[in-house]
Amino acid sequence: MTGPAATADLIHRLAADPDASFALIARAGASGAVEDVEVLTGPVLDVELLADIPLHGDDGAAREVLALVPYRQVRERGFEAHDDGAPLRTLLVEAHERLPLHEAMAVLPTDPIPLSAAGFDIPDEQYAQIVRRVISDEIGRGEGANFVIRRDYVAGVDASPRAAALTWFRALLEHERGAYWTFAIVTPGHVAVGASPEAHVTAVAGAAGEPSTVTMNPISGTFRHPAGGATVDTLATFLTDTKETEELFMVVDEELKMMSAVCSDGGRITGPHLKEMSRLTHTEYMLRGTSRLDPRDILRETMFAPTVTGSPMQNACAVIRRHELTPRGYYSGVAALFTPREDGGHDLDAPILIRTAYLVDGRLRVPAGATLVRHSDPQGEVSETHGKAAGVLGAIGAVPRAAAAAAPVSADDPDSPTPPTESRTRAALADDPRIAELLASRNARLAPFWLEPQGTDPGPFAGTGALVIDAEDRFTTMLAHQLRHLGLEVRIAHWSEATDAEVDAARLVVTGPGPGDPRDAASPRISRMREIVGRRLATAAPLLAVCLSHQILSDRLGIGLAPLASPHQGLQKTVDVFGEPASIGFYNTFTARVLPGVARLTPSETRVGAVGTVEIAADPSTGDVYALRGRGFASVQGHLESILSRDGMHTLERLVDHALA
Repeated sequence: MTGPAATADLIHRLAADPDASFALIARAGASGAVEDVEVLTGPVLDVELLADIPLHGDDGAAREVLALVPYRQVRERGFEAHDDGAPLRTLLVEAHERLPLHEAMAVLPTDPIPLSAAGFDIPDEQYAQIVRRVISDEIGRGEGANFVIRRDYVAGVDASPRAAALTWFRALLEHERGAYWTFAIVTPGHVAVGASPEAHVTAVAGAAGEPSTVTMNPISGTFRHPAGGATVDTLATFLTDTKETEELFMVVDEELKMMSAVCSDGGRITGPHLKEMSRLTHTEYMLRGTSRLDPRDILRETMFAPTVTGSPMQNACAVIRRHELTPRGYYSGVAALFTPREDGGHDLDAPILIRTAYLVDGRLRVPAGATLVRHSDPQGEVSETHGKAAGVLGAIGAVPRAAAAAAPVSADDPDSPTPPTESRTRAALADDPRIAELLASRNARLAPFWLEPQGTDPGPFAGTGALVIDAEDRFTTMLAHQLRHLGLEVRIAHWSEATDAEVDAARLVVTGPGPGDPRDAASPRISRMREIVGRRLATAAPLLAVCLSHQILSDRLGIGLAPLASPHQGLQKTVDVFGEPASIGFYNTFTARVLPGVARLTPSETRVGAVGTVEIAADPSTGDVYALRGRGFASVQGHLESILSRDGMHTLERLVDHALA
């Protein structure tokens, strides 16, 4: 049986069967519009690790699996998290049907689901205080560039969980737009219904024998549609806002770290684009690369999106644990659909679990977080959580629904047949000449290395071995990728695992960036990085030190360290690097500092006489040290691997060449 009657029968059975586990998923087709609703049914199995997700049956045949991956799963990467016991839940798909969208909409329930005692669990002013503490105590102490701290909208629900799931799913389809996935997932004791705008990671097979194409979709920067609809002027103001622009660049950098870890070609950036939803418009980029990894390994190496955690990732998880009052459950995790391929492998499609309502034991929970950066305004971040939650809450009737979202209309076109209060297509937003120009202009600031196809010619240092020391900032994966393009044979070692013998044997050691105060002698990580830098200096063995390690090197040489008056997190500056101007991205809270005008230190002025004369590239007015070089070493305060470093590759080659010489 097919047609409307079959669709109605299936929906009614899902609503009536108390033991059925199922997922409803609406994904945009090639046209950009949702054409059907996918219905996945089957038994549920909870597993401990991503590697345990059963992609093959007992007979060895590949099978389809939908996994709900909770935030606590970051422990697989050794990161901190409140452990709430949320299971890594898999739906083992036995049936996968497609229902025409109009047929599903006709039979999904529409009766409102009443809520009680509704409101945010953390009051606005208390959340604003948390924002202030994170900016001062975390970003202000060098713990990272940005952090996402959430709060939850909560309410009581006196209705059947299945009825609520089906009702809210239909409401999101009707009232929200621009979602990557609109979904309802119903499993024993748990309901998740959402409209996620963001694909975290996908992996799609190429031709036979070819690697999979991996895509990530960092979305950041939030434009809250004003009352009465947006205009080109209001959207343009958003697109030129420094905080919103840098916020997007920072998350692109963070996701490129992940891409560089899972893709042999590191990843290439396209965009930026607009992502328009009912109440919000975001900016986004697309990152693409190729990989031969198992999709479960790709998922593990990309847990989780910096747009919902922060950067650097490991420290962001520690900050979240310090400042969030309750565990996250599935918020900021992913729903991962593993689809079998003819070759026995699987494609992966994994949206982020945001803009999602959870229903457990009669309680509704809608988490929403704001990205906190050095420019953040506490009240603005409070408003951002309201705006992000409102898309879901408005659709399900918890707050007033937005009017038909009004897209910008050019003020320069008074004869436009579309009044400003009426909706226009998403294409019209980006195609307005002024908006298109503002979007395109962002790429003029970025590194060509990550925007253009990367060459395959042997680099100038072909065959030279390099050991990169990871100080808990995975910028090292991007740095290693760039070093490989310069011809070096690179291995990355965690600071706690790199032995003295390995450090001594390496032709070139690159000590990487990391969070924290370089003066913190009580930190085992800082102490070990000081030991590694000291070993290389003592023998003039080739060393390149980056960011935190540049500060440690400076201190070893006798150059003083100090906190910056305002952190340089995601800041692009053009500085002089030994006679050449270089546009470089900076992520630092501390700096090495000399007296303005000092350009070198003699052996008698350093604590390590063996290094000879030390050349210094410093700010002429402040004395902030941007780069150092001496016998067998070079260093840089900025991140030459960042997308913000337009001159990164050239400067990296210069510094490596000096260290090796």
